[in-house]
Formats: sequence, C-alpha cells, structure tokens
Amino acid sequence: MSWGYEAPLASMRRVIDEVLGAPALWAECPAFAELDIDTADAVLQEAARFASEVLQPLNGPGDLAGCVREADGSVKTPPGFRAAYQAFVQGGWPALPCDPAWGGQGLPLLLDAALREMLDACNHGWNMYPDLLHGAYETLKHHGSDALKARYLAKIASGEWLAAMALTEPQAGSDLGQLRTRAEPQADGSLRISGSKIFISGGEHDLTDNIVHLVLCRLPDAPAGTKGLSLALVPKWLPDGSRNAMVCDGIEKKMGIKASATCAMRYEGATGWLVGEANRGLAAMFLMMNSARLHVGLQGLGHQEMAAQNAQRYAEERVQMGKPIAQHPAVRRTLQRLRTYTEAQRVLAYRAALALDLADHHRDEAVRARERRFAALLTPVIKAFCTHHGFHGPAEALGLWGGYGYVHEYGIEQTVRDARIAMIYEGTNQIQAIDLAQRKLLADGGAALTELLDGLQAELGEAAGLRRLFDEARAVLPAWLARCAQGGATLLDTADDLLHALALTLLAWAVARLDAAGGAHTPVFEREGVPEGLMHWSRVRAAL
Repeated sequence: MSWGYEAPLASMRRVIDEVLGAPALWAECPAFAELDIDTADAVLQEAARFASEVLQPLNGPGDLAGCVREADGSVKTPPGFRAAYQAFVQGGWPALPCDPAWGGQGLPLLLDAALREMLDACNHGWNMYPDLLHGAYETLKHHGSDALKARYLAKIASGEWLAAMALTEPQAGSDLGQLRTRAEPQADGSLRISGSKIFISGGEHDLTDNIVHLVLCRLPDAPAGTKGLSLALVPKWLPDGSRNAMVCDGIEKKMGIKASATCAMRYEGATGWLVGEANRGLAAMFLMMNSARLHVGLQGLGHQEMAAQNAQRYAEERVQMGKPIAQHPAVRRTLQRLRTYTEAQRVLAYRAALALDLADHHRDEAVRARERRFAALLTPVIKAFCTHHGFHGPAEALGLWGGYGYVHEYGIEQTVRDARIAMIYEGTNQIQAIDLAQRKLLADGGAALTELLDGLQAELGEAAGLRRLFDEARAVLPAWLARCAQGGATLLDTADDLLHALALTLLAWAVARLDAAGGAHTPVFEREGVPEGLMHWSRVRAAL
C-alpha cells in the first residue's frame, strides 16, 4: 500500500493523438512538421522516468526537511534537490518548448504541458523552481532588448539560470496598483531598484548560481495605479561578477509546498534593466503570468492524477467487511468521479496548450488568430477549475484511507496540503472568474465563446445528457451578456458560477471525445457533472 506514481502515458497519448488529433495539426506547423506521435511518446516516456524515479522519492523527505535560510540570507533547498535539478538541466528538459535559436529543442508546449503534469504530480515543491522558466523566457524573448536577450535568454532557456517573478508587496496582493517598489534611472541606462517584495517563489536558493528576478516597479514620473508599472530584470549576480544589492529577509513557514523557498526579498538600490516599455510592465509581465496560470492549472491536474491512482490502488488492497473497499458503492462512486474528472480535465488543459502552439506556429493566420482567442478563454478556466478540483478531489480521496489518510507516511495528506495554494497564487480563482467574465466574454460580446462552443458541439456525439449543458449555455449566455452590458453588480455576482458552469460544459465535450476514443466516462459524468453544471447555470440564470 505504498505511495507511488505511474505516469498515465496511455491516457496522455490517447488525448494527444486520438482526442485532440495533435500530430495532424503539428504537420500544419512548419516548426513541428517532422514531429510524429511515436517521437512524442518517446519524449514522454523519458519524462515519466525522471518524474517517478528521480523526483517522486524526494517529495516526502523534502516536505519534512523544508528549506533553510542561513544567517547571510542564502537558502538551502532539501537534500537531493540540487542534484535532481542538475539532472533536469542535463536532460534538456527546461529547453523543451524553447526556440532552437536560443538553445531550445523547439518542441510543442503540448508536450511541455504533459511533462509539467508529471513533475507536479511527483514533486510540486521541487517543480516550483523551474516552473517559471518558460514564462520568463517568453517575456524576455518578446520584450527584452537585444543586449538583455544576448546576456540572459539562452541561459534561461537552458535552465542554467533560474528565474523569479517579483510582483507581490505587503500592501498589494491582488491590487497591483498599490505597488511601491521604486526604479531610479541611471546615467548608464540601468535602473536602481529599491523596495520589498513578499511571497517570491524561488527568490533565493542553491539550485543555480544565478537567479534572474523580473520585478514590477515604478519610475519616478510614473502615473498612479497599474498604468504606472514598469518591469525590470534584476539578476542576483551582475555581469561583472559582483553580488547585486538584493537580499532574502526570510522564508515563509507554510501549510504546503514546504520544499519551495517562498521568500521575502529586499532590493537595496539593486541594479536592473528595463524590460519592454516604461509604464508598460504589466503588459509584458502578462506573458509570464499567462504561462504561469496554465502551469498552475497543470499542478491541479497532477495532484488529481496522483490522488486518483493511489486511491484506486489502496481501495483495491484494503479489505473491510469482507471485501476490498473499492467494491463498496460509496467508495466506487468516489473513485469513478475522481478518475472521470481527472481525465476530462487533461483533455481541456492539453487543448489549451495545443491552442498556444497553433497560435504561434500554424501556417494559416486565420487559424493562429482563432487559437489565440481560444487560449485566452481557456486559460482562466483551466487555472481556476483544475486547481479547485486539484484540492477538493484529493481532499475527498483522503477519506478513503480513513485515519491513515491523515498520517504523513501515507502520502495523501501532503497532496492535499500542497494543492491548496494553487487556488490562491497567480491570481486567486475568484479573480480568474472575473477575468473570464469581464475581459474574455463581455469584452467581445461572447463572440469567441460562441465560436468555441459551435466547434465543440459539432464533435459532441449523441449523448443527450451531455448536450443539455451546451443547450443551457446557449440559453443563458445571451441574457447574461445583455444584463452585464447594462452595468451593475450582475457580472461580479455571477462570475464564479459562470466559470464553473462553462468549465463543466467544456468537460462534457471532453468526456464525449474520450469515450469516442474508447473510454467509459459518459455515465459517470451524466450522473455527477451534468447536474453540477446545470446547478451553476441555474444560479447564473437566477441572477438575471
């Protein structure tokens, strides 16, 4: 009954190949034209080996050991973490989706998403360190000067140097307009950064020699609020080899992901350089934040997979009242729900990653534009919905272990603790719901969502129960849009229910596609997901 992980490679391949038809779409992207499913499968097999053999054994011990801040402000990660990270870099994993021009492998984000799911399932705390790399790479690639790209981009792409995202301040959590960190221009074109940040994941550690901070700050003449934020690149070590004027004041003692160094950082006139335009830092940072939000959704997916497979194994072995508890109806229902929701969310998360690939690389501009719209819609849904179930799914599964589930050595209690933070950081799930309602649906009158629903409904098949969610979406959304366009509190009052209703509608499509590929999830989803989705749609309707 030991805790362990077996990567769901068959499910991953089925989703990539049969459900999403990714290989045929890769053929329409010049950058991926030579990639086939067997090559992709070989990449994922090797990723699975690294995750299960290298990372998973470090997860429980790393949770118990945590990180240690030394008197000089340096931070030591748990035993084995540095060696694991060196193996990760030597294997070329950070560079997987990066441009070959900067030392990357040029593979799709879809494969990187599957890799991230496995890393998070096996060791969320460890994966907090490299999880920001791709977002930092994209931000610097699109907004950095030629000099900054030449100095930093290849080292970030390879993982030789890690990155940190420094947004939050004590008085400014989700309200970034209150940020006070100052940036004073210098005669040589650099900036002098002064201020304090909190909750900075990987702000200080011993995994890499250098850490590249991307810091939101204000120039002297900046307007108030978010329109006055700039973005600066502030490295731990400067190009001349000297230590920059930045220090870790402390690391947080947290509920979960204890192996991740969550730092309070102080910048004491630290040297940095502007990334992108002055007072346009938030726009530049959104490239990093959007990447991070997809990765956070994958954290929720990884936790669900870990909980689902270990709960299934335990329930098949644990005998009570003369038979394995997996045969008891209440337990069987929990297992079926957890498995169905996990596999359906994998379809949805991978579809978002595929959308990002097609938006960047498809040869047809019309397809690129369409996929950009779909990616923008799906990102907040995946971040909020997958992390919601990434916590609540394992929390429900914990009960299958009874009292043993509350004990550290059985594994599930750490999964529950680690998963909870994903509902909060990178924008709370409530903020994701507002983003979806206001910036994605109301902004274009629901045009992109209608386009997405039209395409998905055509693939839905004949399951009447699943179609009910699409019918309800089409009935409620026009009235919701009309009411919200008039102003008032309707949008904020309904945003959470709207996000969950839409997520469950999209999951109905995912379940139908899975079952067309040989699954058996429709009866479970019609019993569990359809009533839940209709409940959320009814709440939206009631507010109109």
